[in-house]
Amino acid sequence: MKNRLKEELKVIEQELWAMSNQLYRNPELGDQEFQSMELFTDYLAKHQFNIEIGIVNRPTAFKAEYKSSKPGPAIAYLAEYDALPEVGHGCGHNLIGTMSTGAGIILSKLLSETGGSVTVFGTPAEETNGAKVPMSESGTFDGIDTAMILHPADQSYASGESLAMDAIQYSYSGKSAHAAASPEKGINALDSVIQLFNGINALREHLPSDVRIHGIIANGGQAANVVPDKAVAQFYIRAKERAYLNKVVEKVKNIAKGAALMTGAKLEITNYELSYDNMITNHTLSEIFTKNLEEAGVEIIHPAKQDYGSIDMGNVSQVVPAIHPYIGLNEPGLIAHTKEFADKTITGDGKSALSKGTLALASTGYDLLTNSELLQKVKDEFKQNQFLCN
Repeated sequence: MKNRLKEELKVIEQELWAMSNQLYRNPELGDQEFQSMELFTDYLAKHQFNIEIGIVNRPTAFKAEYKSSKPGPAIAYLAEYDALPEVGHGCGHNLIGTMSTGAGIILSKLLSETGGSVTVFGTPAEETNGAKVPMSESGTFDGIDTAMILHPADQSYASGESLAMDAIQYSYSGKSAHAAASPEKGINALDSVIQLFNGINALREHLPSDVRIHGIIANGGQAANVVPDKAVAQFYIRAKERAYLNKVVEKVKNIAKGAALMTGAKLEITNYELSYDNMITNHTLSEIFTKNLEEAGVEIIHPAKQDYGSIDMGNVSQVVPAIHPYIGLNEPGLIAHTKEFADKTITGDGKSALSKGTLALASTGYDLLTNSELLQKVKDEFKQNQFLCN
């Protein structure tokens, strides 16, 4: 019966390709993806999915569910569709959203026989303020047995790890004064920011190699002859695991406090973007998917690469068994977040990746719907990971 997935894919393949191309031509930034969201939800509704728009108070987020009349596992595919400023779909989210949507649809055609349910979640703003974070925190994935997403890349890679990340802003308030005539009457907020950078640089010597701390001075004053009374630094702080990241963040917080004490400035610490947790790949699920990707026609699948970036799929992996593998666009060395990457998604290689990726995602869902022992292994690994993390 699994061969029926190929037959169902053939029925909608050209429509999927057209949707991906339409997103490419009309890129929308995070939380502004109204046309993209409508494109996917209209198509899912056409295939009898029940649609809920605006979940977790995000206007372009959605939940599209197809339930069988028979009990069974709940499979979820996550769709991304936000683009990058100037670049467009330089991260291939036009392919990601379409593959997840297509996989959900073709798998739904078999549910009358397998039982269970399939849900496609629309997850806005992955590039900036990922909706998967509030989804993970609010119980959106309660009742879901597995969650999958497939990302395009230069080559195909198994699902791996990503770094946990906090986006933290350090705002210093001092006192302005004439920098030449009466500097002694001022409190230099910019000096606090400079000392913050110096302190962080001294800290780097004593941190593991997986830790990344990088920042900017978002506000450093307005004029050289005025003591800056306001200065702001913004940092991304990352680490391999959330627990250790929390320790690093506390160290940086103490440095920031010390920088304020050195100048007499007042300090305010806030998060300027949502925090991302580290990705915990479910290796049992990853192996099932990799096998299906090979059967779909992808010949070379590389082992998971160390990803020093951060993704909101990491938060999902903390609450449900999840994978985030990569499917290649047949151009080794192709760099993401570029116009060249975006253009590659609408070539023949992009179309091939879309079809093979959609089939592999759906086939993995089918395996879990029809093999209870396999699904239990996935769940057992997830429970073991949760035990180790706690």
